[in-house]
Amino acid sequence: MRTAIVESGGKQYHAVEGSMIDVDRLAYEVGKSFDFERVLLMLDDDVVMVGTPTVGEVKVSATVVEHVKGPKVISFKYRPKKRIRVKGGHRHQYTRLMIDFIGKAGEERKAAKKQAAPKVEAVEAKEEARVEKQAQAPKEAAVKKSEKKTEKTPAAKKSTAKKTDKK
Repeated sequence: MRTAIVESGGKQYHAVEGSMIDVDRLAYEVGKSFDFERVLLMLDDDVVMVGTPTVGEVKVSATVVEHVKGPKVISFKYRPKKRIRVKGGHRHQYTRLMIDFIGKAGEERKAAKKQAAPKVEAVEAKEEARVEKQAQAPKEAAVKKSEKKTEKTPAAKKSTAKKTDKK
């Protein structure tokens, strides 16, 4: 898994290949792909490339997924005994990016594609195991209920016998 630290809009972001990040609003259309100009660090398993200040040969490409608004931030100024109450709000604009590729320009990565296939098989095996467990669970519950009923009936007879003795 390759990761990189990129700079956009004067802020630094941790970009992981195949994940999404929210950066300050960019002037790109949805679906358009672009490369980050400033890559400060790249990490690939054991290999670490640190820039002074940037790593020149590393390319980080991303695709614009959507433009979103951040959470509402409310500012409220209050001065007691002076009738001053000022309420204001703000929602910051973000661009959601999908990190497509981290690496040297012109490099093709085959190892990442090979690793993706076994994960799909593992997920399918887990789902099959869940289905089998769910199918077995009702049978076990039915057996336990029948055992409980047989245990309770003798106890009920004893209690009725005691009630008749008291009269």
